[in-house]
Amino acid sequence: MPTLVVTEVAYLVANRLGPDAEARFLGDLASGNLIAESPAPQDWLRMAELVSRYRDLPLGTVDASVVAACERLGITEVATLDHRHFMIVRPTHVEAFSLLP
Repeated sequence: MPTLVVTEVAYLVANRLGPDAEARFLGDLASGNLIAESPAPQDWLRMAELVSRYRDLPLGTVDASVVAACERLGITEVATLDHRHFMIVRPTHVEAFSLLP
């Protein structure tokens, strides 16, 4: 999970599921069950390209960080509630992402 996503996920989990779920999410990060991936230098340029290319969505920095990290790491599955954006974006390493859930 890109580090730029952590705050957004924590907010959504706390808002929809409560503080206990938020604490479990943070615990999963601490234990290594979830891994926070910092953007690599090349990710920032790719994110800028994606934000510009998909300006009409708008895609935004957080979603662009997911795409850039997936491309760099060869990840093809994305867990998201935002199927609309991720169904439209075309990554460079696969035709389309497999979206979960």
